Amino acid sequence: MGWQGRVLRVDLGAMTAKEEPLNMEWAERYLGQRGLATKYLYEEIDPKADSLSPENKMIFGTGPLTGTMASTGGRWSVTTKGALTDAIACSNSGGYFGGELKLAGWDFVIFEGKAPHPVYLMIRDEDVQILDARDFLWGETVWETEERIKTRHQDPMIRIASIGKAGEELVRYACVMNDKDRAAGRSGVGAVMGSKNLKAVAVRGTRGVAVNDPERFLKVVQAKREKLDTHAARKRLGEVGTHAMMDNTNAYGSLPTRNSRDVQFEGHDAVKVKTAHTPRRSDNKPNVISTKACFGCSIGCGRIAKINPEHFTVQSAENKARYGNAIGGLEYESIFALAPMVGCDDLDAATYTNALCNEHGMDPISLGGSISAAMELFEEGIITTEDTGGLELNFGNAEAMCKLTEMVGAGEGFGVEVGQGSKRLCEKYGRPEFSIAVKGQEIPGYDTRAMQGMGLAYATSNRGACHMRASPFTADFSNLDTDGRAQIVKETQDMAAAKDSSGLCAFAGNAWDMADYAEQLDAALPGNWDEARLMETGERIWTLERQFNMRAGMTKADDTLPERFLKEAAKTGVAKGRVTELDKMLPEYYQLRGWTEDGVPTNETLDRVEL
Repeated sequence: MGWQGRVLRVDLGAMTAKEEPLNMEWAERYLGQRGLATKYLYEEIDPKADSLSPENKMIFGTGPLTGTMASTGGRWSVTTKGALTDAIACSNSGGYFGGELKLAGWDFVIFEGKAPHPVYLMIRDEDVQILDARDFLWGETVWETEERIKTRHQDPMIRIASIGKAGEELVRYACVMNDKDRAAGRSGVGAVMGSKNLKAVAVRGTRGVAVNDPERFLKVVQAKREKLDTHAARKRLGEVGTHAMMDNTNAYGSLPTRNSRDVQFEGHDAVKVKTAHTPRRSDNKPNVISTKACFGCSIGCGRIAKINPEHFTVQSAENKARYGNAIGGLEYESIFALAPMVGCDDLDAATYTNALCNEHGMDPISLGGSISAAMELFEEGIITTEDTGGLELNFGNAEAMCKLTEMVGAGEGFGVEVGQGSKRLCEKYGRPEFSIAVKGQEIPGYDTRAMQGMGLAYATSNRGACHMRASPFTADFSNLDTDGRAQIVKETQDMAAAKDSSGLCAFAGNAWDMADYAEQLDAALPGNWDEARLMETGERIWTLERQFNMRAGMTKADDTLPERFLKEAAKTGVAKGRVTELDKMLPEYYQLRGWTEDGVPTNETLDRVEL
């Protein structure tokens, strides 16, 4: 009935995989995916455990609408204690892996312990095997891993989630990749997977997904699909993807540039969305050559790109042969991080670096933020070419960015330092203020001096700086006021928690309101699911995440922003002369949440949200 009712528990230390029933009492209170996985993690591990120790657990989770015919019903997530942040981590991904896992009959896969040697998990419905990955897969890229598994098992329709060399080398922002360029991308979930000697999870499912009221579900889904498909926002995402956001942030003065020393990028025209869609070489091809969609998706925001062979920063014949074909293209967060944030105006270098992130399994946001921090350390004379292995890490040096990315992915030289993330890197060299991160996680592409609500969202996010945990965009792009931002951030955080637990994509929320999500859940699941219940569930999830982080040792002091945002005024743009006024918004936010002035949920609040 939406839920399959089955959990696969994999004890990697004992090399066993056993079925158990899904805790349906928890499912009815936490829904699925992000919420329900957080509940399992909270109950089963000590939040103070080392994120890279066998005591940490990792949960692959689906939502009740994953694998159904609901539009965008392909979402799945990885929940664990994050290697980058030491906080609760839930990284959401699309593609086809989540749908396949659900079709195989599993809501969750819970990984415990550490395998005695590298392994991968093969799931064919109820047939589950833990297989040796030592000579077969360990040391291989994500792309090669997928091809090898499909070839060995003689099935091109197997869906695979895996880590690359970055996860094996415990790069703190390593991803779990699926379908070659879809990622459970933030907080270092790939490093946790690598610490467990787990290379990949391969799935082939044939069971299907039942819903509570099939006839009603069909009618509701069709109506929501029509509402989504005819919406202007869906059309825009399908045509130009998220890359178009850069036109807005650059014009407004909220585009993080050169490690957030600036808020507008003079090289914007060379890397903006129009440039990516404009033919610019002898074969009359643009950077973006096609689009793609995830399982069950009618939006199609994914990009397929091709590097210009006539202008390629890394000119080796091997690289041209390997990366000269169609590859996963740039989204807003990757182009911001690999162009303005590092001061580079080279679209092909950014496309190549993004391909390396996909191939080796790395988060391009944290990679770009870590490289930009290293560039500021270099330009300030804190580090030299003796530290960097000869790289001239000046802002704008596209070739150095590409070379350093290769080193990070391979776990070589100075790449090992950068692979620890900007917080650890900058602390090592005595300049922690150069890390533009929250709770150790590098910021996405929105400068908070111009976007005050986003500043509050970053500071209070349970997973560290994140653009997907709250949606103050409309208000932030309208004015610089702080009034009302706390209410917007609180409400949209609760909305995001519920959406992330449903199995549907947040991007559908451009056309749907919470009632649209609730109506589909109500048709799929037993019981009554309405907008009010969904919002209550979202608040319960958010509060439980807060409780996890507090048990891990986090306090109000962690609800802050980079010093640069709080003390250094924006130089240009609408917020020229302004800093982020977090001190005005945070007390109101705590009050609205029913927390003390120290950010601790009161007993009354815990009772109200049924924790």
